[in-house]
Amino acid sequence: MRQVAVDTWAEHAHLLNPGGQYASGRAANAVLAQARETVAEILGADPVEVIFTASGTEADNVALRGFAGEPGARVISTPIEHPAVRETVANLGKRGATVAMLPVGEDGVVDITDELDEPASVMTCMWANNETGAIQPVAEIVARANGVGTPVHVDAVQVVGHLPVDFHALGATTLAASAHKFGGPRGAGILLAKRSPVPTPVLTGGGQQRGIRPGTVDVATAAATAAALKEAAGEMDAEAARLTQLRDELVDGILSTIPDTRATVLGREGVDVLPGHAHLLFPGANGDAMIMLLDSFGIEASTGSACNNGVNQRSHVLEAMGLPDDHVDGALRFTLGRTTTDEDVQFLLGRLPEVIGKARDVAKL
Repeated sequence: MRQVAVDTWAEHAHLLNPGGQYASGRAANAVLAQARETVAEILGADPVEVIFTASGTEADNVALRGFAGEPGARVISTPIEHPAVRETVANLGKRGATVAMLPVGEDGVVDITDELDEPASVMTCMWANNETGAIQPVAEIVARANGVGTPVHVDAVQVVGHLPVDFHALGATTLAASAHKFGGPRGAGILLAKRSPVPTPVLTGGGQQRGIRPGTVDVATAAATAAALKEAAGEMDAEAARLTQLRDELVDGILSTIPDTRATVLGREGVDVLPGHAHLLFPGANGDAMIMLLDSFGIEASTGSACNNGVNQRSHVLEAMGLPDDHVDGALRFTLGRTTTDEDVQFLLGRLPEVIGKARDVAKL
């Protein structure tokens, strides 16, 4: 959490209900309105389109269930979505929705097919994959879906605060973000929602936030989210360049010191990757052993999404890409952020060959 977010939250923690018509309510609402204006300006939206939520997961649910919550709905998605979208789409299917999937190639990028030419209740695609870091063709998907009147929800949790976002230029109907991904408070999210079409509210109540997400808004958290996003946006270009250099240094070091290893999508022709993502395949290595051995050195990495109830599971993303089992089991994701230093990269490079060697020995047992 960025210090500016901590300080902003502390500054406004005393504020009361922004819906109150009395002086303290008006004071709280003024801070909330400024937070909306800040977020809107940075993300290319109008303030009225900014909805504060409790997480990116909630933002995804509000959008998807709001457009496709009734039996008979048609949903188009992809097989590489984060569980926040993947499990929501699966649940909609159980409730009577028809679900179609766009295919994904071995490069981790979604293929655009004529599935988008048939109108649907909603189309959903992540902007960048949380495991591989592969950036998806969301602009093309939005344009194709909008051509037949299909609303499009974009899960931009991995992108907001790291790459430029212009909601109006993109043309999506809704877009989700999560504050902790750019140094804001945990338990805070953003949903950008166009004036029309509007998702049907999942919850009912006092009608706050256009009725899309009713309930008293946590003003301090909203203000802290806006402050973190503003700082992240201000250093975005320089930080992207720094992380790209560190990421490439890490990947090059791994490929040159550990045999039979390859980058999963980085370096593939036509594939753009998030600057802080390094996803690698170590065929023949045991995933659990890699995580535990790295953890013993104080190195925190992942074999898949960090949102699987703390259980190390085989990656549905890599399976959807058609990778063989030994590659999927030996996959590792390293993410670099604003606190990552060159010393961190060198520390990892000095220990990873030993870790992979032992993890491959474990897999042979």
